[in-house]
Amino acid sequence: MSQIILKNITKTFKTKDGDLDALKNVNLTINSGEIYGIIGMSGAGKSTLVRCINLLEEPTSGEVIIDNKSLGSLNKKELRETRKNIGMIFQHFNLLMQKSVIDNVCFPLLLQGEKKKKSRERAMELLKLVDLEDKAKAYPAQLSGGQRQRVAIARALATNPQILLCDEATSALDPQTTSSILDLLRSINKKFNITIVIITHEMAVVREICSHVAIMKNGEVEETGTVESVFSHPKSKTGKELILKDVSDKATIADTPEEMKKSYKLRIVFSKHTPFEPIVSDLVLTFNEHVNIIKANMKIVSGVTKGEMILGFNTSKEKIEEMEQFLLDKGLDIEEVFEDVE
Repeated sequence: MSQIILKNITKTFKTKDGDLDALKNVNLTINSGEIYGIIGMSGAGKSTLVRCINLLEEPTSGEVIIDNKSLGSLNKKELRETRKNIGMIFQHFNLLMQKSVIDNVCFPLLLQGEKKKKSRERAMELLKLVDLEDKAKAYPAQLSGGQRQRVAIARALATNPQILLCDEATSALDPQTTSSILDLLRSINKKFNITIVIITHEMAVVREICSHVAIMKNGEVEETGTVESVFSHPKSKTGKELILKDVSDKATIADTPEEMKKSYKLRIVFSKHTPFEPIVSDLVLTFNEHVNIIKANMKIVSGVTKGEMILGFNTSKEKIEEMEQFLLDKGLDIEEVFEDVE
């Protein structure tokens, strides 16, 4: 098991237009055995941050601590040894196209001086783990995107790492294949208790597999917490935008009329403790007010089924406050939605 602590990480790149601050005073603690998501849109700094974890990018300032060892204080030999404990998979697989599947998985072991026979035995164990033992003699060009990523995962596990860094590992895959890769990562986490860090711009990925999440924008961490708490009560503007986009991408009941866009909008979240009772109809009957259901859907958040709705209200402020209290009394999580729901 491996804990990762990032202390005051800053990364500044020198460009022809001046200094570019890719990371600004980032502080994170990722505990042993967690599946931790780091999410943000393009340019947020998340890929730079994950490359700082194994010092592929050396921070301009700050400290990376893994298992109580500060990586910046290690000499080259010690750093190489530590990196053996950190596997990494990428968006575009980074496989050796001229080598077979089994040779790709063997490659990091052979680099470490392992005997060819033992390397191939280990590679076959891993190909069985990722359900590709029948593709051992195939070449990457003969595989689908999902199969290539499984080979990349097997290769990353070859040296028995305790940390697995995933940099947009599902971004090039279709939704069904993405789901299968996330299932594989989840099973690897449970079987080996590997700490997994997932870099993504997709809230659906974080929601499906991660236990904790950090939300980044412009090189800074805006919000951290359990996925369930951030999903239910996002505190940052970026967090609210990502979650609202997640609702809008997946859950259109109908095109939203202009009058609904202008109404007071409230996001409500159901959980296993607040199953889908006729909440909206009870609300209407209790207060004799119209309530528009603008969006609604069901999601799995950290293994828990949650439903969410965005409701529209066109009534007085006092009545809305009474209706909000009614929903809170029912055990629902609620928050006001300020952005238009498209």
